[in-house]
Amino acid sequence: MEDTKYNLIEIENAVPIKAWTKGVKLEDEAKKQLLNVAQLPFVYKWVAAMPDVHWGIGATVGSVIPTKGAIIPAAVGVDIGCGMMAVQTTLNANHLPDNLRDIRRAIEKAVPHGRTDNGGRRDKGAWGEIPRRQTGVWRQLEIGYKAIIEKYPKLDRGNHVNHLGTLGTGNHFIEVCLDENDQVWFMLHSGSRGVGNRIGTFFIEMAKNDMRGHIKNLPDKDLAYFNEGTEHFDDYVEAVHWAQEFAMYNRKLMMEQIVDAVAASGEVPEFDLTKTAVNCHHNYVAIEEHYGEEVFVTRKGAVRARIGDMGIIPGSMGARSYIVRGLGADESFHSCSHGAGRAMSRNEAKRRFTTADHEKATAGIECRKDEDVIDETPMAYKPIEDVMAAQSDLVEIAHTLRQVVCVKG
Repeated sequence: MEDTKYNLIEIENAVPIKAWTKGVKLEDEAKKQLLNVAQLPFVYKWVAAMPDVHWGIGATVGSVIPTKGAIIPAAVGVDIGCGMMAVQTTLNANHLPDNLRDIRRAIEKAVPHGRTDNGGRRDKGAWGEIPRRQTGVWRQLEIGYKAIIEKYPKLDRGNHVNHLGTLGTGNHFIEVCLDENDQVWFMLHSGSRGVGNRIGTFFIEMAKNDMRGHIKNLPDKDLAYFNEGTEHFDDYVEAVHWAQEFAMYNRKLMMEQIVDAVAASGEVPEFDLTKTAVNCHHNYVAIEEHYGEEVFVTRKGAVRARIGDMGIIPGSMGARSYIVRGLGADESFHSCSHGAGRAMSRNEAKRRFTTADHEKATAGIECRKDEDVIDETPMAYKPIEDVMAAQSDLVEIAHTLRQVVCVKG
């Protein structure tokens, strides 16, 4: 096994785990979760763990789970379709003003972000009056949405169209970056927002209820699954694919708003977008062919990396990010990491670091420096350079980005 880039983890009565974790820490809790998944009878061949792997609910974040005949809703998670988008512009670093605060404010004004009013009517993270662009996209999405809520009316209690083109909270972000040639990029991270969360939560609980007679036999109750051929399996597949489509459109709309806002800010000269644009999921399930068989591939915190596939692997608020090209590695089921991966919990980061630590780590970046973003400080994440080194057989680097503006949800 010396010539492999991954570590092989094996136990009795389970498929192997191939973990691309050489040079990065694999925490005990995450390893246990990987072993739990590996014991499920429908996992195909092995579980692949990416170098950013860390503990999640049920399934590990940074895992690739191929299955035959079943899907685990908690392995997709509640931020269905969460992912990244990046576009390259014709702007160069010398086109940017010395003070980037007004560019950050223009983006913050154009894209609702964060969460207030407990997500209620006056939530600044949602639209009050829905813009025309959002209404047009929603007309397409609404057909599938109505089919889902007709069967499950409980899912229609909360935000949907008023979250289209909005950022959300937590580790979601918008950045203005410079590449290795000082060309300006816009990059963002978000998913299916409130409606995707409702769908994910609802079907995770449904799977647990469906399995209540057998759930004690599972290594973790959060690994409750739907068997293919059942009505609830089909309903979940329909709903999860709809939420993934919502997430893709959410990112496209936000990017349009960002481009328009920066162009109208008066802070930069006229610019265009190049043909280099990437929009990829990293929390999703898809039907794919691997080793000659059609299987369900669930990527929870992982990006598809077939030969030539373009992907995005972001670092933290103060670290480099990478636009990558897939190398089509069969053993990872054509996958790579989705970021640097957390090195500690949010609470641990808040305990360990101060605003002064965070200011130092984000020096030179126009971003929030207050205590409410300490849980997202660069030190809370694994070193992105180590993560990239551990997956050099999975992707090649096309562009290296460093952020100059960061907007957090």
